[in-house]
Amino acid sequence: MGNRAGGRRTGPKCIAIVGPFASGKTTLLEALLARTGAIQRQATVTSGSTVGDASPEARAHQMSVEATFATTEFMGESMTFVDCPGSIEFAHEADPVLAACDLAIVVAEPDPKKIPALQLIMRRLDEAGLPRMLFLNKVDKSAEGVRDTLKMLQPASSAPLLLRQIPIRKNGIVVGAIDLALERAYVWREHAESEIAPIPDDDRAREVEARFSMLERLADHDDVLMEQLLEEIDPPRAEIFDDLAADLRGGAVVPVLIGSAEHGNGILRLLKAIRHDAPDVSETRSRLGLGSEGSLLQVMKTIHTPHGGKLSVVRLLAGAVADGADVTASGGRTGRISGLYRLLGRDQAKMASAEEGATVALGKLDDLRTGDTAAAGKSLPPGALRPQPAPEPVYALALRPKDRKDEVKMSVALHRIAEEDPSLSIDHRDTGETVISGHGEMHLRVTVERLDSKYQIVAETGRPGVPYAETIRKAATQRGRYRKQSGGHGQFGDVVLEIRPLPRGAGFEFTDTIAGGVVPKQYIPSVEAGVREFLRSGSFGFPLVDLAVNLSDGSFHAVDSSDMAFQMAARLAMREAISSCSPVILEPVMRIEVFTPSEATARVTAILPQRRGQILGFDARPGWDGWDVVEAMMPQAEIGDLIVELRSATAGVATYRATFDHMAELTGRQAEEVASARASKAA
Repeated sequence: MGNRAGGRRTGPKCIAIVGPFASGKTTLLEALLARTGAIQRQATVTSGSTVGDASPEARAHQMSVEATFATTEFMGESMTFVDCPGSIEFAHEADPVLAACDLAIVVAEPDPKKIPALQLIMRRLDEAGLPRMLFLNKVDKSAEGVRDTLKMLQPASSAPLLLRQIPIRKNGIVVGAIDLALERAYVWREHAESEIAPIPDDDRAREVEARFSMLERLADHDDVLMEQLLEEIDPPRAEIFDDLAADLRGGAVVPVLIGSAEHGNGILRLLKAIRHDAPDVSETRSRLGLGSEGSLLQVMKTIHTPHGGKLSVVRLLAGAVADGADVTASGGRTGRISGLYRLLGRDQAKMASAEEGATVALGKLDDLRTGDTAAAGKSLPPGALRPQPAPEPVYALALRPKDRKDEVKMSVALHRIAEEDPSLSIDHRDTGETVISGHGEMHLRVTVERLDSKYQIVAETGRPGVPYAETIRKAATQRGRYRKQSGGHGQFGDVVLEIRPLPRGAGFEFTDTIAGGVVPKQYIPSVEAGVREFLRSGSFGFPLVDLAVNLSDGSFHAVDSSDMAFQMAARLAMREAISSCSPVILEPVMRIEVFTPSEATARVTAILPQRRGQILGFDARPGWDGWDVVEAMMPQAEIGDLIVELRSATAGVATYRATFDHMAELTGRQAEEVASARASKAA
């Protein structure tokens, strides 16, 4: 391959800021906005006044719980940065964002405990095919050498980590950096532009070695550069920068820059690297397999504002858009833009129009959803991105409003929250419970807090009910007779039912062997209806399953018999027979797969048996270096808060997938407790 001219890219860019929890992403966004003049001074997360983490929930927990969009300008070019949450519980926020970005800045720190979390993020970027840089943050607080740190972090990345800068240390403290492409030293200043300085003599040999290592890696993809290195010719700087940009865009390398977001160090070099190296929107379209005909808007997030209504944050992948324009989504849903805004966190600046590549918020497109691809106008968009499936829920809560009159209001509010967070599942169950499911305890806690802070609904929470059932172990035959006389026509029904157990999972079977018309045919469906009515609550209050009932005999009265009388007779027969059938409670048993870093597998396999789990085995997780998958059978009743314990044992990164496997008999103390709890609830 020959040398590739890159050249500076123009047009608005969209850059995701991602990284493990507490790696400094929100602080980096603040530093970028301060350095570009979008804000007057850089605030701290603890101050509660940053552009990111602006929601009451984020500030209360001092963690990002949703994606934050902030548009600024640098050297005449528009850049939108999207601060994405780092916690695995809110990682789903990044999926619709990454789909339309040009580049990701991965914020990492020299902490081996965060490598599994970093690996999860890097895999997400691999799946999105998104080019990325790595900003090695907090280098001023690390005693580790940068190259040793990269060796530690490399297993998390499928592409080589390519060091672009090395630190300058003074008395063991990092005070600046040497840019290996420019061969220039920068001495950092607090929240100010660095001072250019000569490369210290003590660092010269280290710089030469590190620079040659960088060039060797670039030469893997550039034959001309390889020849220059073999002939000991110093390549032109412009060619080096073009190679760095081309290899970044092609995913061949992950360039690594260093700094301290907290002190504003290394920020200007990062901005310049973004400006020169990041793909433009045309390259992003090409990566996504989209054409340039017409217009393309990708919905990255939905926001319900207190006063302005619904906002759809979109990236203009092709074409421009103006306020008042019609918009058509890929499914044919339509709307008209009522307000077009540039975002700086929660602040909105009204605009008349936006150009290709811009990231803006569009007002009151009620039928547009997060993940939609849309077009300006009334024609369907020429292409559409395939939405990422939401990760499977691992934690659930039952909700009810503290004030019963808020039930309808809560349902509407949850619908709006789910529009903002499509990964939240809402289930209105037959039992009357409203159950929300998500990706961890904090995810659902924030949802409940949002009900209160945003919609003034105080909700009480509890564990969702487990779908227990009942069955029988023995057969029985029982007569049921219902007779009622109270003037005029009475009520009379008489049946003999034969009840027997069926194999597990067989359900319910009703037959009749009536001979001689002792129970007229028109009443046989009523007998079945009466049996089915009893099956709804069984002996312990749970649905009765896996049994057969045969109507074998009975009698009727020509005047007093009725549908209702035979239903009542059937229910009486079932109620009187059931104790003779040795009823037993059944509990659902799930097959679970726990995904964990290998170093934590032993801790995971110790947790599962404590929850009545039966471990089936474990193996390496396919395609995941350093991860295992543990398979087990576990009662659903034990899974409720399993994720909390798993995350605690795995530095916050384990997850699991559960599917129903079978119903199993529940006996002993657990059965007594379940029956007692059901009786108390019914009382």
